[in-house]
Amino acid sequence: MTRPIRIAVTGPCGSIGYSILFRIAAGDLFGREQPIELRLLARDSPESQAKLKGTMMELSDCAFPLLAEMKGFTDEKQLFDGAECVFLIGAQPRKDGMDRSDLLRANGEIFRRQGRALNEMASRDVRVLVVGNPCNTNAYIAMRNAPDLKRECFSAMMRLDQNRAMARVAEKINAPVSGVEQVFVWGNHSNTMYPDIRFLRYKGHRLADQFDPQWQEEFIKNVATRGGQIIKARGASSAASAASAAIDHMRDWILGSEGMCTMAVPSDGSYGIPEGLVFGFPCLCPGEARYQIINNLPMTPDVRQRLAVTRDELLAEANAVADLLA
Repeated sequence: MTRPIRIAVTGPCGSIGYSILFRIAAGDLFGREQPIELRLLARDSPESQAKLKGTMMELSDCAFPLLAEMKGFTDEKQLFDGAECVFLIGAQPRKDGMDRSDLLRANGEIFRRQGRALNEMASRDVRVLVVGNPCNTNAYIAMRNAPDLKRECFSAMMRLDQNRAMARVAEKINAPVSGVEQVFVWGNHSNTMYPDIRFLRYKGHRLADQFDPQWQEEFIKNVATRGGQIIKARGASSAASAASAAIDHMRDWILGSEGMCTMAVPSDGSYGIPEGLVFGFPCLCPGEARYQIINNLPMTPDVRQRLAVTRDELLAEANAVADLLA
């Protein structure tokens, strides 16, 4: 029998965590032949532990054939012991009166602690996906606090932004999203992100030249603000779509992607982005838990300016949490 893969998830009882667990256990992440172990984190409070117990009861009642083992923890070091695949979902949401810097400070402490625990306990080949926002800078904090792990072990989730961009294109051309190719997103998971459709193809046919500049500007704004639109419409933030994107990201990273995909990863200096900054890039994933930044795409003055705006925002965020970086 194939050895189970050990998967650790923080925030398993939140909306995104709850949405992702059942899909992982059903085989949507690693396929229908790969058994898994789930390791789930609850806060050290009776309410949180009760919610985790109920979630684990539901998972058990699904009788998933691939779920070889499941354990709950309140200690992060125990959670990450031997972990090979990690979803860092749990984070404090923004509350009324909080600005982005407040959120950075509140969550930065969480990800500093988790980075240190990963550094001490996780597999040396662990793959860590940060979903909790602000995800780019949270991933940067965790990575900097895990000096014994390769920085390529860390990434932040911008696949949701790519999926949103692909969906908007499909709506525009009135065609199934399955044929949309070579759409990706640069930069920070924030309103400064740049969804890039310059290389867009539909089933191999080039389409980017068919969209007028006004629609393209509306498209960029629409993708960047989609999360807020969903909150306004349903009274809650994206959950199932975020969970689905997290699975897309991790599956492509580990098993390989069919084409280019968006990953926020530590910069290697490509496109003038400072080395180590966790930045959204177009990537290729050849399999075996590896990725490659596509580093030779043509740049125009407009694109360079858009990248500079989102780069500068990330640099400002990094500066705001400088004392949390090891």
